[in-house]
Amino acid sequence: MFFKKKTVEKLNYNPQEKMPVIRCSICNGEQVGGLKDRESGAFEEVMLIRSDKDLELFRQIVGTDEIPREY
Repeated sequence: MFFKKKTVEKLNYNPQEKMPVIRCSICNGEQVGGLKDRESGAFEEVMLIRSDKDLELFRQIVGTDEIPREY
């Protein structure tokens, strides 16, 4: 009654224009998941990734398992 299974809304984006990327900081290890414009290289942050659970959530949001990392 009180507990509902949370549903994840997929991010609506055009895969021909943008691609999901994880940006990783070399100095402090911070990871940010977002969308990178294929043409201009502009990065749009979607969420901060702190754990494996957050990474799995980001994969569900963008709808793919293979996400490249940028340093």
